[in-house]
Amino acid sequence: MNSRKRYMDFGSRFDRNPAIAVSTGGERVVSGWPDIAARIAEAASSSVVAVETYQGVDIDRIRAELAALDGDIDLVDSRTRMKPEDDIRTMTFPDVTDDRVFGRMTALCLADFFALDCAGSFEAGTVVIGPGATLVAPGAGTVVYADMPRWEIQQRQRRKAVDGLGLSNREDSPTELYKRSYFVDWRVLDRHKRQVLPRADHYLETVRPDHPLMVPVADLMAGLAEIARKPFELMPFFDPGVWGGHWMEEVCNIDVDAPNQAWCFNCVPEENSLIMRFGEHCFETPSINLVFFRPGELLGDPVRSRFGEEFPIRFDFLDTMGGQNLSFQVHPMTGYIQEQFGVPYTQDESYYMLDAEPGAVVYLGLKDPVEPAAMQADLEAAQRGEIEFPADRYVNTFPAKKHDHFLIPAGTPHCSGAGSMVLEISATPYIFTFKMWDWGRVGMDGKPRPINVERGVENIQWERNTDWTRDNLVNRIETLASGEGWREERTGLHELEFIETRRYWFTQPVTLDTGGRERGSVHVLNLVEGQSITVESVDGSFEPMQVNYAETFVVPGAVGKYALKPAGDSGEGEFGVLCAWVRF
Repeated sequence: MNSRKRYMDFGSRFDRNPAIAVSTGGERVVSGWPDIAARIAEAASSSVVAVETYQGVDIDRIRAELAALDGDIDLVDSRTRMKPEDDIRTMTFPDVTDDRVFGRMTALCLADFFALDCAGSFEAGTVVIGPGATLVAPGAGTVVYADMPRWEIQQRQRRKAVDGLGLSNREDSPTELYKRSYFVDWRVLDRHKRQVLPRADHYLETVRPDHPLMVPVADLMAGLAEIARKPFELMPFFDPGVWGGHWMEEVCNIDVDAPNQAWCFNCVPEENSLIMRFGEHCFETPSINLVFFRPGELLGDPVRSRFGEEFPIRFDFLDTMGGQNLSFQVHPMTGYIQEQFGVPYTQDESYYMLDAEPGAVVYLGLKDPVEPAAMQADLEAAQRGEIEFPADRYVNTFPAKKHDHFLIPAGTPHCSGAGSMVLEISATPYIFTFKMWDWGRVGMDGKPRPINVERGVENIQWERNTDWTRDNLVNRIETLASGEGWREERTGLHELEFIETRRYWFTQPVTLDTGGRERGSVHVLNLVEGQSITVESVDGSFEPMQVNYAETFVVPGAVGKYALKPAGDSGEGEFGVLCAWVRF
């Protein structure tokens, strides 16, 4: 680990594997393939067993472990009952499209991937394994659900270890595999999971292939219900990028030999994991399961009524400290994302500066006067490699320093410059970025990164000039309240965006309030100043939780009032927390 202190005055306590203790089920966890396979075989001795699998689960490994047992078990692969690959490709093409990056959110269900006569009549001693196992064996007496977090799926896709649903396509590029998963496979499998998992008997976790765990579904659901009523952290994941920097090496305890880290996704519940600690066992489950199965307590009823079973707030890091400019980009307007991609709301966002080197800037909004046709012509010429796009001619640059906040409603051209550490706060539709210029770079794979000049230009709001941008989007910070040892500031977001952000500075305990399940919103927070704080219940309903510098944490809507306090060993000075929720 990096022992240098370039960016911090204290040692990092950043927890990359935050485990959440739950009070039930530790004694019922089954650990290791021999015991898990034996448990499945025991169930199969008296009934048909269906092992439902999410994308990324190693079906062949499960089959091999069961086949290695003594005994007569008939193993059926559900994938043999699916439609031919050509039919699946034809069926999914309108959603996958031939675009390199973007598709459309599918309305397909898992049954659409199977032959009409897929259901079979099986005898006891049969184990049906794979996606749609319960469709093939609808009368199964025991159901096991084998799940997989989406970030782990992406790692396996990069290793060419995962096929698309009903396909043998693992040799496709990671970009193609991810696009199919995002727009089709995960949507289909999530719909099926929400139907099957609540009535399943056992939940199987195989993220660590040689150390699987299985827990009763009743215990999993009880654990999720417990987590939905107390503060918690998601398991962050990191990804290198061509423009990546070095701040996270020190602050987030990342091996300095790793490639430049560009992103840290520390609150993207669609792709992050929850680490649940059942007794001595740490159990990894997709955090989206909490959204699916405890939406009211987690989100708050007003948020759920607006967004359904979807977590609408996203926190992540963008590290260019010692790195390069991000791509020059714009996010689609709401009408455009609805019409083109079938997504109900868009990626409004903001950049909160956790840190910045001298001379750092943010590119934001358009300079006066700007000629749209001239700017588009230069973008297109740059894409063809004829010129370097003259960004400084068309785009404002604003100096960026630590704790500045830049607001970026959809349709606003922008990018963070080199020498910045950004806490990006945004709405959840997170892949809809139209890159219009990438400073002449290639990606980590040596190939040109996808550029979408046409889509980008269609979404630029040309009236967002220098004055409008400065007046509306740069450091719109106002003090709202204060008391002994604390003050509350509003920092955004812009009135066109649905996320509200507040910053709390404190040397003494400060109390926040989600509003409760019936009237409030989930809170997402990050400790932006200070070594460590504790998050405490005001009524004793949950145990205190320590949060360290730069860690993101979630306070469910059902919590209501809670307190933030400087940790006893964090030294003196002022602590700062940025808090986001859904504005109504």
